[in-house]
Parts: sequence; structure tokens; C-alpha cells
Amino acid sequence: MTHDPNAPRFRVRPPAHWANDPNGPFRWRGRHHLFYQHNPQAPVHTNVHWGHVSSPDLVHWEHHPIALTPTPGGPDEAGCWSGCVVDDDGVPTAVYTGVDHRHTGLGTICLARAVVPDDETLTDWKPLPTPVVAGPPPGLDVVMFRDPFVFRAEGRRWALVGAGHADGTPSVLLYDCEDLLDWRFAGVFLDGRDPVAAEVFGDRATGWECPALYGTPGGDWVLVVSLWDGAPCATAYLTGRVDAGRFAARGGGRLDHGRDLYAATLLQEPGRALLWGWSWEARGQDEVDRAGWAGVLTAPRVIDVGPDGALRVAPAPELELLRAPEPFVTEPGVRAPLPGAYDLTVTARSRTTVSLARSASGAELTVVLDPEDGSVILDRDGWPRTGGQGPVTVGTPGNRGRDVTVGTPGDRGRDITVRLLVDGSLFELFVDDRASVTERIYRRPDDVSELLVTGEGAAVTGWEQVPPTSG
Repeated sequence: MTHDPNAPRFRVRPPAHWANDPNGPFRWRGRHHLFYQHNPQAPVHTNVHWGHVSSPDLVHWEHHPIALTPTPGGPDEAGCWSGCVVDDDGVPTAVYTGVDHRHTGLGTICLARAVVPDDETLTDWKPLPTPVVAGPPPGLDVVMFRDPFVFRAEGRRWALVGAGHADGTPSVLLYDCEDLLDWRFAGVFLDGRDPVAAEVFGDRATGWECPALYGTPGGDWVLVVSLWDGAPCATAYLTGRVDAGRFAARGGGRLDHGRDLYAATLLQEPGRALLWGWSWEARGQDEVDRAGWAGVLTAPRVIDVGPDGALRVAPAPELELLRAPEPFVTEPGVRAPLPGAYDLTVTARSRTTVSLARSASGAELTVVLDPEDGSVILDRDGWPRTGGQGPVTVGTPGNRGRDVTVGTPGDRGRDITVRLLVDGSLFELFVDDRASVTERIYRRPDDVSELLVTGEGAAVTGWEQVPPTSG
């Protein structure tokens, strides 16, 4: 394994080898705990365990021993797959997907208890020997069954499970699990035949993975699912109501407009909901093998629903702890070398171009803000990737909610503000807190990383991200 300048320094990932889905974000004894899918032996997607980190402030992350390990001969012998963590009468409990060597895409729902629940680091977990749900309910012809998410509604504890059916219909199933040892199937929470879901998600997905749900102070609910058609497609959301064990959808859209976020999960806290996603590698396996690592979790994001019913998304305010004491740029039109990790805010009053890098061939990595047509375009065409390349557009009107129109009528509505968090190869772009774009962009040795902002009336401030000195 060699030093990789594209490795993120401040986002959650293991020191080496494989990481994918974030699992079980959980607040315990004053610390945030976050788990993730992890292969501790190689940067490939197999041999899945649960990695574990915790933090007092969402920026200082401490690595802990592996939390969940497959049990030989047990229901999770082929992997401890995605799930959540809940407080069960004072005992932190992991609720996760177990897969055995005979599985055909169908998981079981397994539990593991914290052995010393008063330990703030939660480093010791004991799995129960048998699943609490041995497989999907009969009669629904389910061929995909995984990723439990536990929540409270209507005075009880419930769980969602992602599913897909033999006829190609995706769904989310609902279980009553007031007693975590006694799960009872309560019906189909939502499926792909719902007209709102069909309009927002389309008909490509054959399964919905990693369902997550949170309630807003105004009584709305947000359902997040990852769209699966034999491979990951995208992560999307619906807004609506929970009524008598069913989700009544009103609208929704893509959770992220980039190509490199999947399997998002949520933590509902008093006054806010936090979201993390998995950002996979957009480079070849040979490069991954040389680097010795694969996969990173996004920065924590705060999400909410605005008065217009659309999703709001912004970086968690704690991330400002990573800013250097002084900004490296405070005005447009000045060329400034870009560090390997930075936090950049640009406000445009007219068409503005933010140039971030130049390749040896002269290609430029740019973000173009155009208040006139309400669009933001990230153009990374000169930086090839596995799976294709091309510009990413946010805010183009007309696609029935799939795109996000930035800005609102009036004097301030003509301005567009973007915030860009870059950490190694992980680019996270936030547009007016209304949309996000997650992309992996790998710098080459002959690239010139340099900032130049051009646009009449533009405002810019950028900070290098540095190790925080205090919480």
C-alpha cells in the first residue's frame, strides 16, 4: 500500500481496505457513534464486517475495534450487512442483515447487544444466536429482503425493511417491533406501484435498499431509499405522511444529484436529522489495489423539509471546526493555490465561473453558477472516471421534480450560493441548501489545483481544512 494523495483525511473511512454503507448512526453518552460496512482484509466488497468510529463533535473521529464479525455457522456467516442501532431499554442494540452461505438475496434480521452498555465507546458487542426475522413474509414473492431501519411513530416502535418482488416491484415492508425480540409483519409500507413514487423514482429499480425515515417538526415524514436494479442506481426521497402503518407520499426527488453517493442513512436528533452516505470509488480496481483502500462516507449533512415541501440539505455546522484560523482567499479574480482539503463558499449575482483545476491538456474543472436560468453546472469532463464522464447539472427546469430549481423570486432570489467541501478525491457541492452533488474527482500528478473565481459582483471565501484543535 502506497501513500495516496486522493485519500480523504477528514471524512470517515477505515485506515485501509474496504468501506461501504454507513450503518447505525447513534448518539450515546455524549458521543456520536457511526458504523459502516467493512472488509478488514482487502479493498474489495466481500467478507463484510461492521467497522466503528465515534466522535464528540462530528469532526474528531476515533477508530474502534470492529463491532460485528460474521459468526461461523451462524445466520451472518456470509456477512454482517446493513442495519441500524437503537437504544433498547438502556442497551444499545444493533439491528442488522445477516446473510448465510445459502442465501439467494434474502437476508435475515439479526440483533447484537452492547456487552457493557455504560461504556461510552461501545467496543464490545454480542450477537444473538438466532435471527428475530428468519426471512420475508410468505405470500409476497419477495426475492430481495434486507437493511432494517427502526423508528418510532404512532406511539410504537416499528421497523422498515427494503425489498424487491419477483415481478420487479420494489417495496418497503413494515414490521411492528415494540419488543425487539418479537417482530410482527404489519404490511407493505410503500411500493413502486404508488403513483407518486412511480413519478418521482421512475420504473427502473427492482428493489429499494437502505430505507430510512424521519419525522419533521411540522408533522411531515421523509422516506429515503436507495434504488437497486441489480446494481446501485441512485438514492432518492419522498415526503409525505405516515398514516395507519402506510406511507402517503406527496412528492420527492433525488437525494443527491451526483454520481457517487448511495446507501444514505439517517439519525434523528432533537431539532434536526443528520444524514451520511457512502461514496464509492470511481476508478479502476488496479488503482484501488495500489492505494490499498476503497470507499468513504460523506460529511454529515443536516436535512429538513422547507415550506415549499422540497428537501433542504446543508453541511452539519460542526464542520466549521475544520476551518483554518484564517481563509486562504477572500475575493474573486485572485488565483490561489488549492490545498488538498478545503471549504469554499461562492455567491454569484451574475454568471460566475469557479475554476478549480487545470489538466496538462488544458482542460478545466469548473463550477458555473448562472442566476439567470437558476442552474449550477459542475463540469469535470477532463477528469475521466470508471463508468463514464460528462457534466453534472443542478437546477435545469422541467423534469417533474427530479431537478432542483435554485433561487426564489425577488431581489435575493437572483443570487446563487454554493458551498464546496473537498477532501482528497471527495467533492461535495451544496447549492443554496437546496441540492447536493457528490462526486469523486482524482487529481493526477500533472494537474494544477488552483482557484480562480470570475463573475461580476461575485463573493468568495475559502478555508483550508485542517485537523481541529478543540471540540
